[in-house]
Amino acid sequence: MQNLSNKIQDAAKKLLEEKKVDVVIGFEQGSLPLRSTPYFARTPEETANLIWNSGCENNLANYLRKRSDKVAVVAKGCDVRSIVVLVKENQINRDNLYIIGIPCSGMIDQNKVNAAVNGKEISEAAVNGDQVVIKGEGFETTVALADMIHDFCNDCKYPTPVIFDELIGEKIVGKDNVSYAEIDEFEAKSPAERQAYLAAEMSKCIRCYACRNACPMCYCSECFVDCNTPEWISKSIDAGDNLIFHAVRALHLGGRCVDCGACTRACPMGVDIGKLTRKLAKDVKVLFDYEAGVSLEEKCALSTFTGDDSEEFLVKE
Repeated sequence: MQNLSNKIQDAAKKLLEEKKVDVVIGFEQGSLPLRSTPYFARTPEETANLIWNSGCENNLANYLRKRSDKVAVVAKGCDVRSIVVLVKENQINRDNLYIIGIPCSGMIDQNKVNAAVNGKEISEAAVNGDQVVIKGEGFETTVALADMIHDFCNDCKYPTPVIFDELIGEKIVGKDNVSYAEIDEFEAKSPAERQAYLAAEMSKCIRCYACRNACPMCYCSECFVDCNTPEWISKSIDAGDNLIFHAVRALHLGGRCVDCGACTRACPMGVDIGKLTRKLAKDVKVLFDYEAGVSLEEKCALSTFTGDDSEEFLVKE
């Protein structure tokens, strides 16, 4: 990882020294163990703060919309898929963007780390090869790094960015096919069981909108939940209104979600948000053989049609 960090710093420094970009967006060390935080390097000297490790989980595509300056971004596979979608939606000017692509071997799931130490406060932690050493007051635990990786990272089909201007690191081959096992299990439930499951999940939501704010694709200038006239849903955290919010958001992401997991990571209440977005992703794949963010040339699934499109979802008399 240190070698990758050095290479990122060198690439960023060169771009800024040659004035090819105005800013390089990447990561710096966070204030908490195993955490990294987005960082904006605007001078060659500031690039020394850039790092790469298994805590660089934020989707940096969030910082690229509607910018007029020239930007370089340190981007992993899911970040770049988001960028591809946003370029196609005219939210990012590709001519002003330089992509430093990083093949990603997966990001650490903080929930799994916390579970590994039974919720004890962690004062120090570090990745050492294929292990994670975690320390706190009166304890030290070593766990396998592979066991701490996010589930959606383990299921990633595109760990190597699909497009880039410069690639740092060896290409990583992703899975041949995305597993939708948990969606298959959900679909196998009866309507009553699915309703009960969603009602239980939605009852946990406090409508903080962290999921919306963390999502690169949620960029409407005014979200329907913030409207007062008409007021589509109440401002309370009624489970029914929560379900409307999450269902509409998932529909809005149909054919656009790249399954980066930003919404799930951002949720402070552990709501299974991914159940809805991955359900939509699976349906779009099955119906239209389309995956979001893998091609700049391919038209968005829900922005075009062909005579061969499945119409099984249409209500017919």
